[in-house]
Amino acid sequence: MKRLVLLAVLAGPAVLAQAPEDPVLLTIDVENAVIYRGTVFDASKLAKDPGPTTSVNQAFTYNYVIGDIVAVNGKPAKGLWTSANYAMPFRQAPQPGQPIADFDLGGTAYCTWTIFTPDGTPVGVITDAGLAAGVAGHTLTGGLAGFSGSIGAHRTQTITAIREASTAEDPANRRNLGGGKSKVTFYLYPKIRPTVQLTSNGPAIAHVDYSPVTAANPARPGELLILAATGLGPVKPALLPPGTVEFSGPPYQEVNSPVTVIFNGKELPVVNKIGWPGQKALYWVDFQVPSDATQGTAMIQLTTGWIPGPVVSIPIGTR
Repeated sequence: MKRLVLLAVLAGPAVLAQAPEDPVLLTIDVENAVIYRGTVFDASKLAKDPGPTTSVNQAFTYNYVIGDIVAVNGKPAKGLWTSANYAMPFRQAPQPGQPIADFDLGGTAYCTWTIFTPDGTPVGVITDAGLAAGVAGHTLTGGLAGFSGSIGAHRTQTITAIREASTAEDPANRRNLGGGKSKVTFYLYPKIRPTVQLTSNGPAIAHVDYSPVTAANPARPGELLILAATGLGPVKPALLPPGTVEFSGPPYQEVNSPVTVIFNGKELPVVNKIGWPGQKALYWVDFQVPSDATQGTAMIQLTTGWIPGPVVSIPIGTR
């Protein structure tokens, strides 16, 4: 009952995050990246060689790149970068077997970036397409789960000698045999961003007794607060798109993506991040005010899946 009362108190209109022209930046680090070139045409010999192999970039051959995602925005992550393409090494001065063109390009590639948290929880998928080399980056063509509705582009910042292998090589040995590194920055324009709800009293943030945080009733250092938000993405275990069905509980459904609260520039872990029971796109987040918070005004910002939302402010009192 108290949760329903709090919902009525906190419900209010959402606010926009950044302006649409302001992208969200995700920098993804990849290791053990190998490009397997389709130089084997005897199916009985595919993926059989346990040792390292070599290959050449030859026109009309099928290539497949595999690499391990190890960090997002400098924080540990897991995942897989895969890229499927047909090699077309366009050259202004081609060697035999290379297609001639007015520019040097590497062919069209279709990439998928499947991202997990370090504990193996799936966060989301980003897909893109573009010319494999010779231009700045690829067009972001779509996203799933935590990145649903995102569009944008990416640019490759650095690549360290991605190893070139033959499709005769057994890809089960990729990590043992080693590969190259890559650092890519995505410029995302999310359709939905994490947003603290607003009410006539200000941000929808309450004390544990469900009374709103206001100037007359400020938050206290070390206190646990309740926050109502939108835009946090799918919840476990179904991972359906938000708005599909009402959130249930108990047991409550936890937001799948990593969620943090930025408090005056300091990143705080959240205590709870659940779908609000009976709602389709509203979320319940608990976080603790730092014990060393000073009296005055605190700036609060939500992030989910490394995507930041708009900043709101709340009053902080004394202990």
